[in-house]
Amino acid sequence: MTQIALDLGLPAAPSFGNFVPGRNAEALAALGALVANAGPTPPISRFIYLWGPTGSGKSHLLSAVANAVAAHGERFRLLGPQDPPEAFRHDPTTDAWLLDDCGQFNHECQLAAFHLFQAVQSDGAARWVATGPAAPAGLAVAPELGTRLGWGLVLQLEPLSDAEKVEALQRTLTERGVVASAEVVPWLMTHGPRDLGSLRAAIDALDAYALERRRPITLALLRELMQRRLL
Repeated sequence: MTQIALDLGLPAAPSFGNFVPGRNAEALAALGALVANAGPTPPISRFIYLWGPTGSGKSHLLSAVANAVAAHGERFRLLGPQDPPEAFRHDPTTDAWLLDDCGQFNHECQLAAFHLFQAVQSDGAARWVATGPAAPAGLAVAPELGTRLGWGLVLQLEPLSDAEKVEALQRTLTERGVVASAEVVPWLMTHGPRDLGSLRAAIDALDAYALERRRPITLALLRELMQRRLL
């Protein structure tokens, strides 16, 4: 009989504290200052655009901003390609506007995001963080939106090195209170997908599998799980 996996040791919510910065310390510091700097501020300090390849940490940092803003008792709106144009309507009670993956917005949402930017710029207090896969000049969006995305602070995110990915995975294990044999993380790094999101998902699956079977997390257990997934 196997034990039913319970919602124990769930992954920690994205935060500035559990982000492994690598070469992205400047972006981490800028976002921390943006969250702390509530109220009317110089415009360039309250508009940030993050860009970089998949796995560079854009979604983690955007969620970290949302969680930090909420922890301060403020309101935020997180918008993405799945949202309709009307979701981008300006609301003066919103303290932070967070736009994820702008390069995937359809044309209507791009124009709605442009008008939202204009309104946020005029209100003098709300903050704005947007993300995309490329710098504003190289982003396949309406020129009006591309120009506005480049108006504030533009920061490129660099993917983590292999050593930094190992650090991030070890931190994930520590956050979950999981003890794994020393071979597990290096094996994942050489045999699994290399992006951090997939590596963390593998850790989550392995943790659940170990709990169901009441067994320690070892390389043998990891290989067993991988074999079962191939069947």
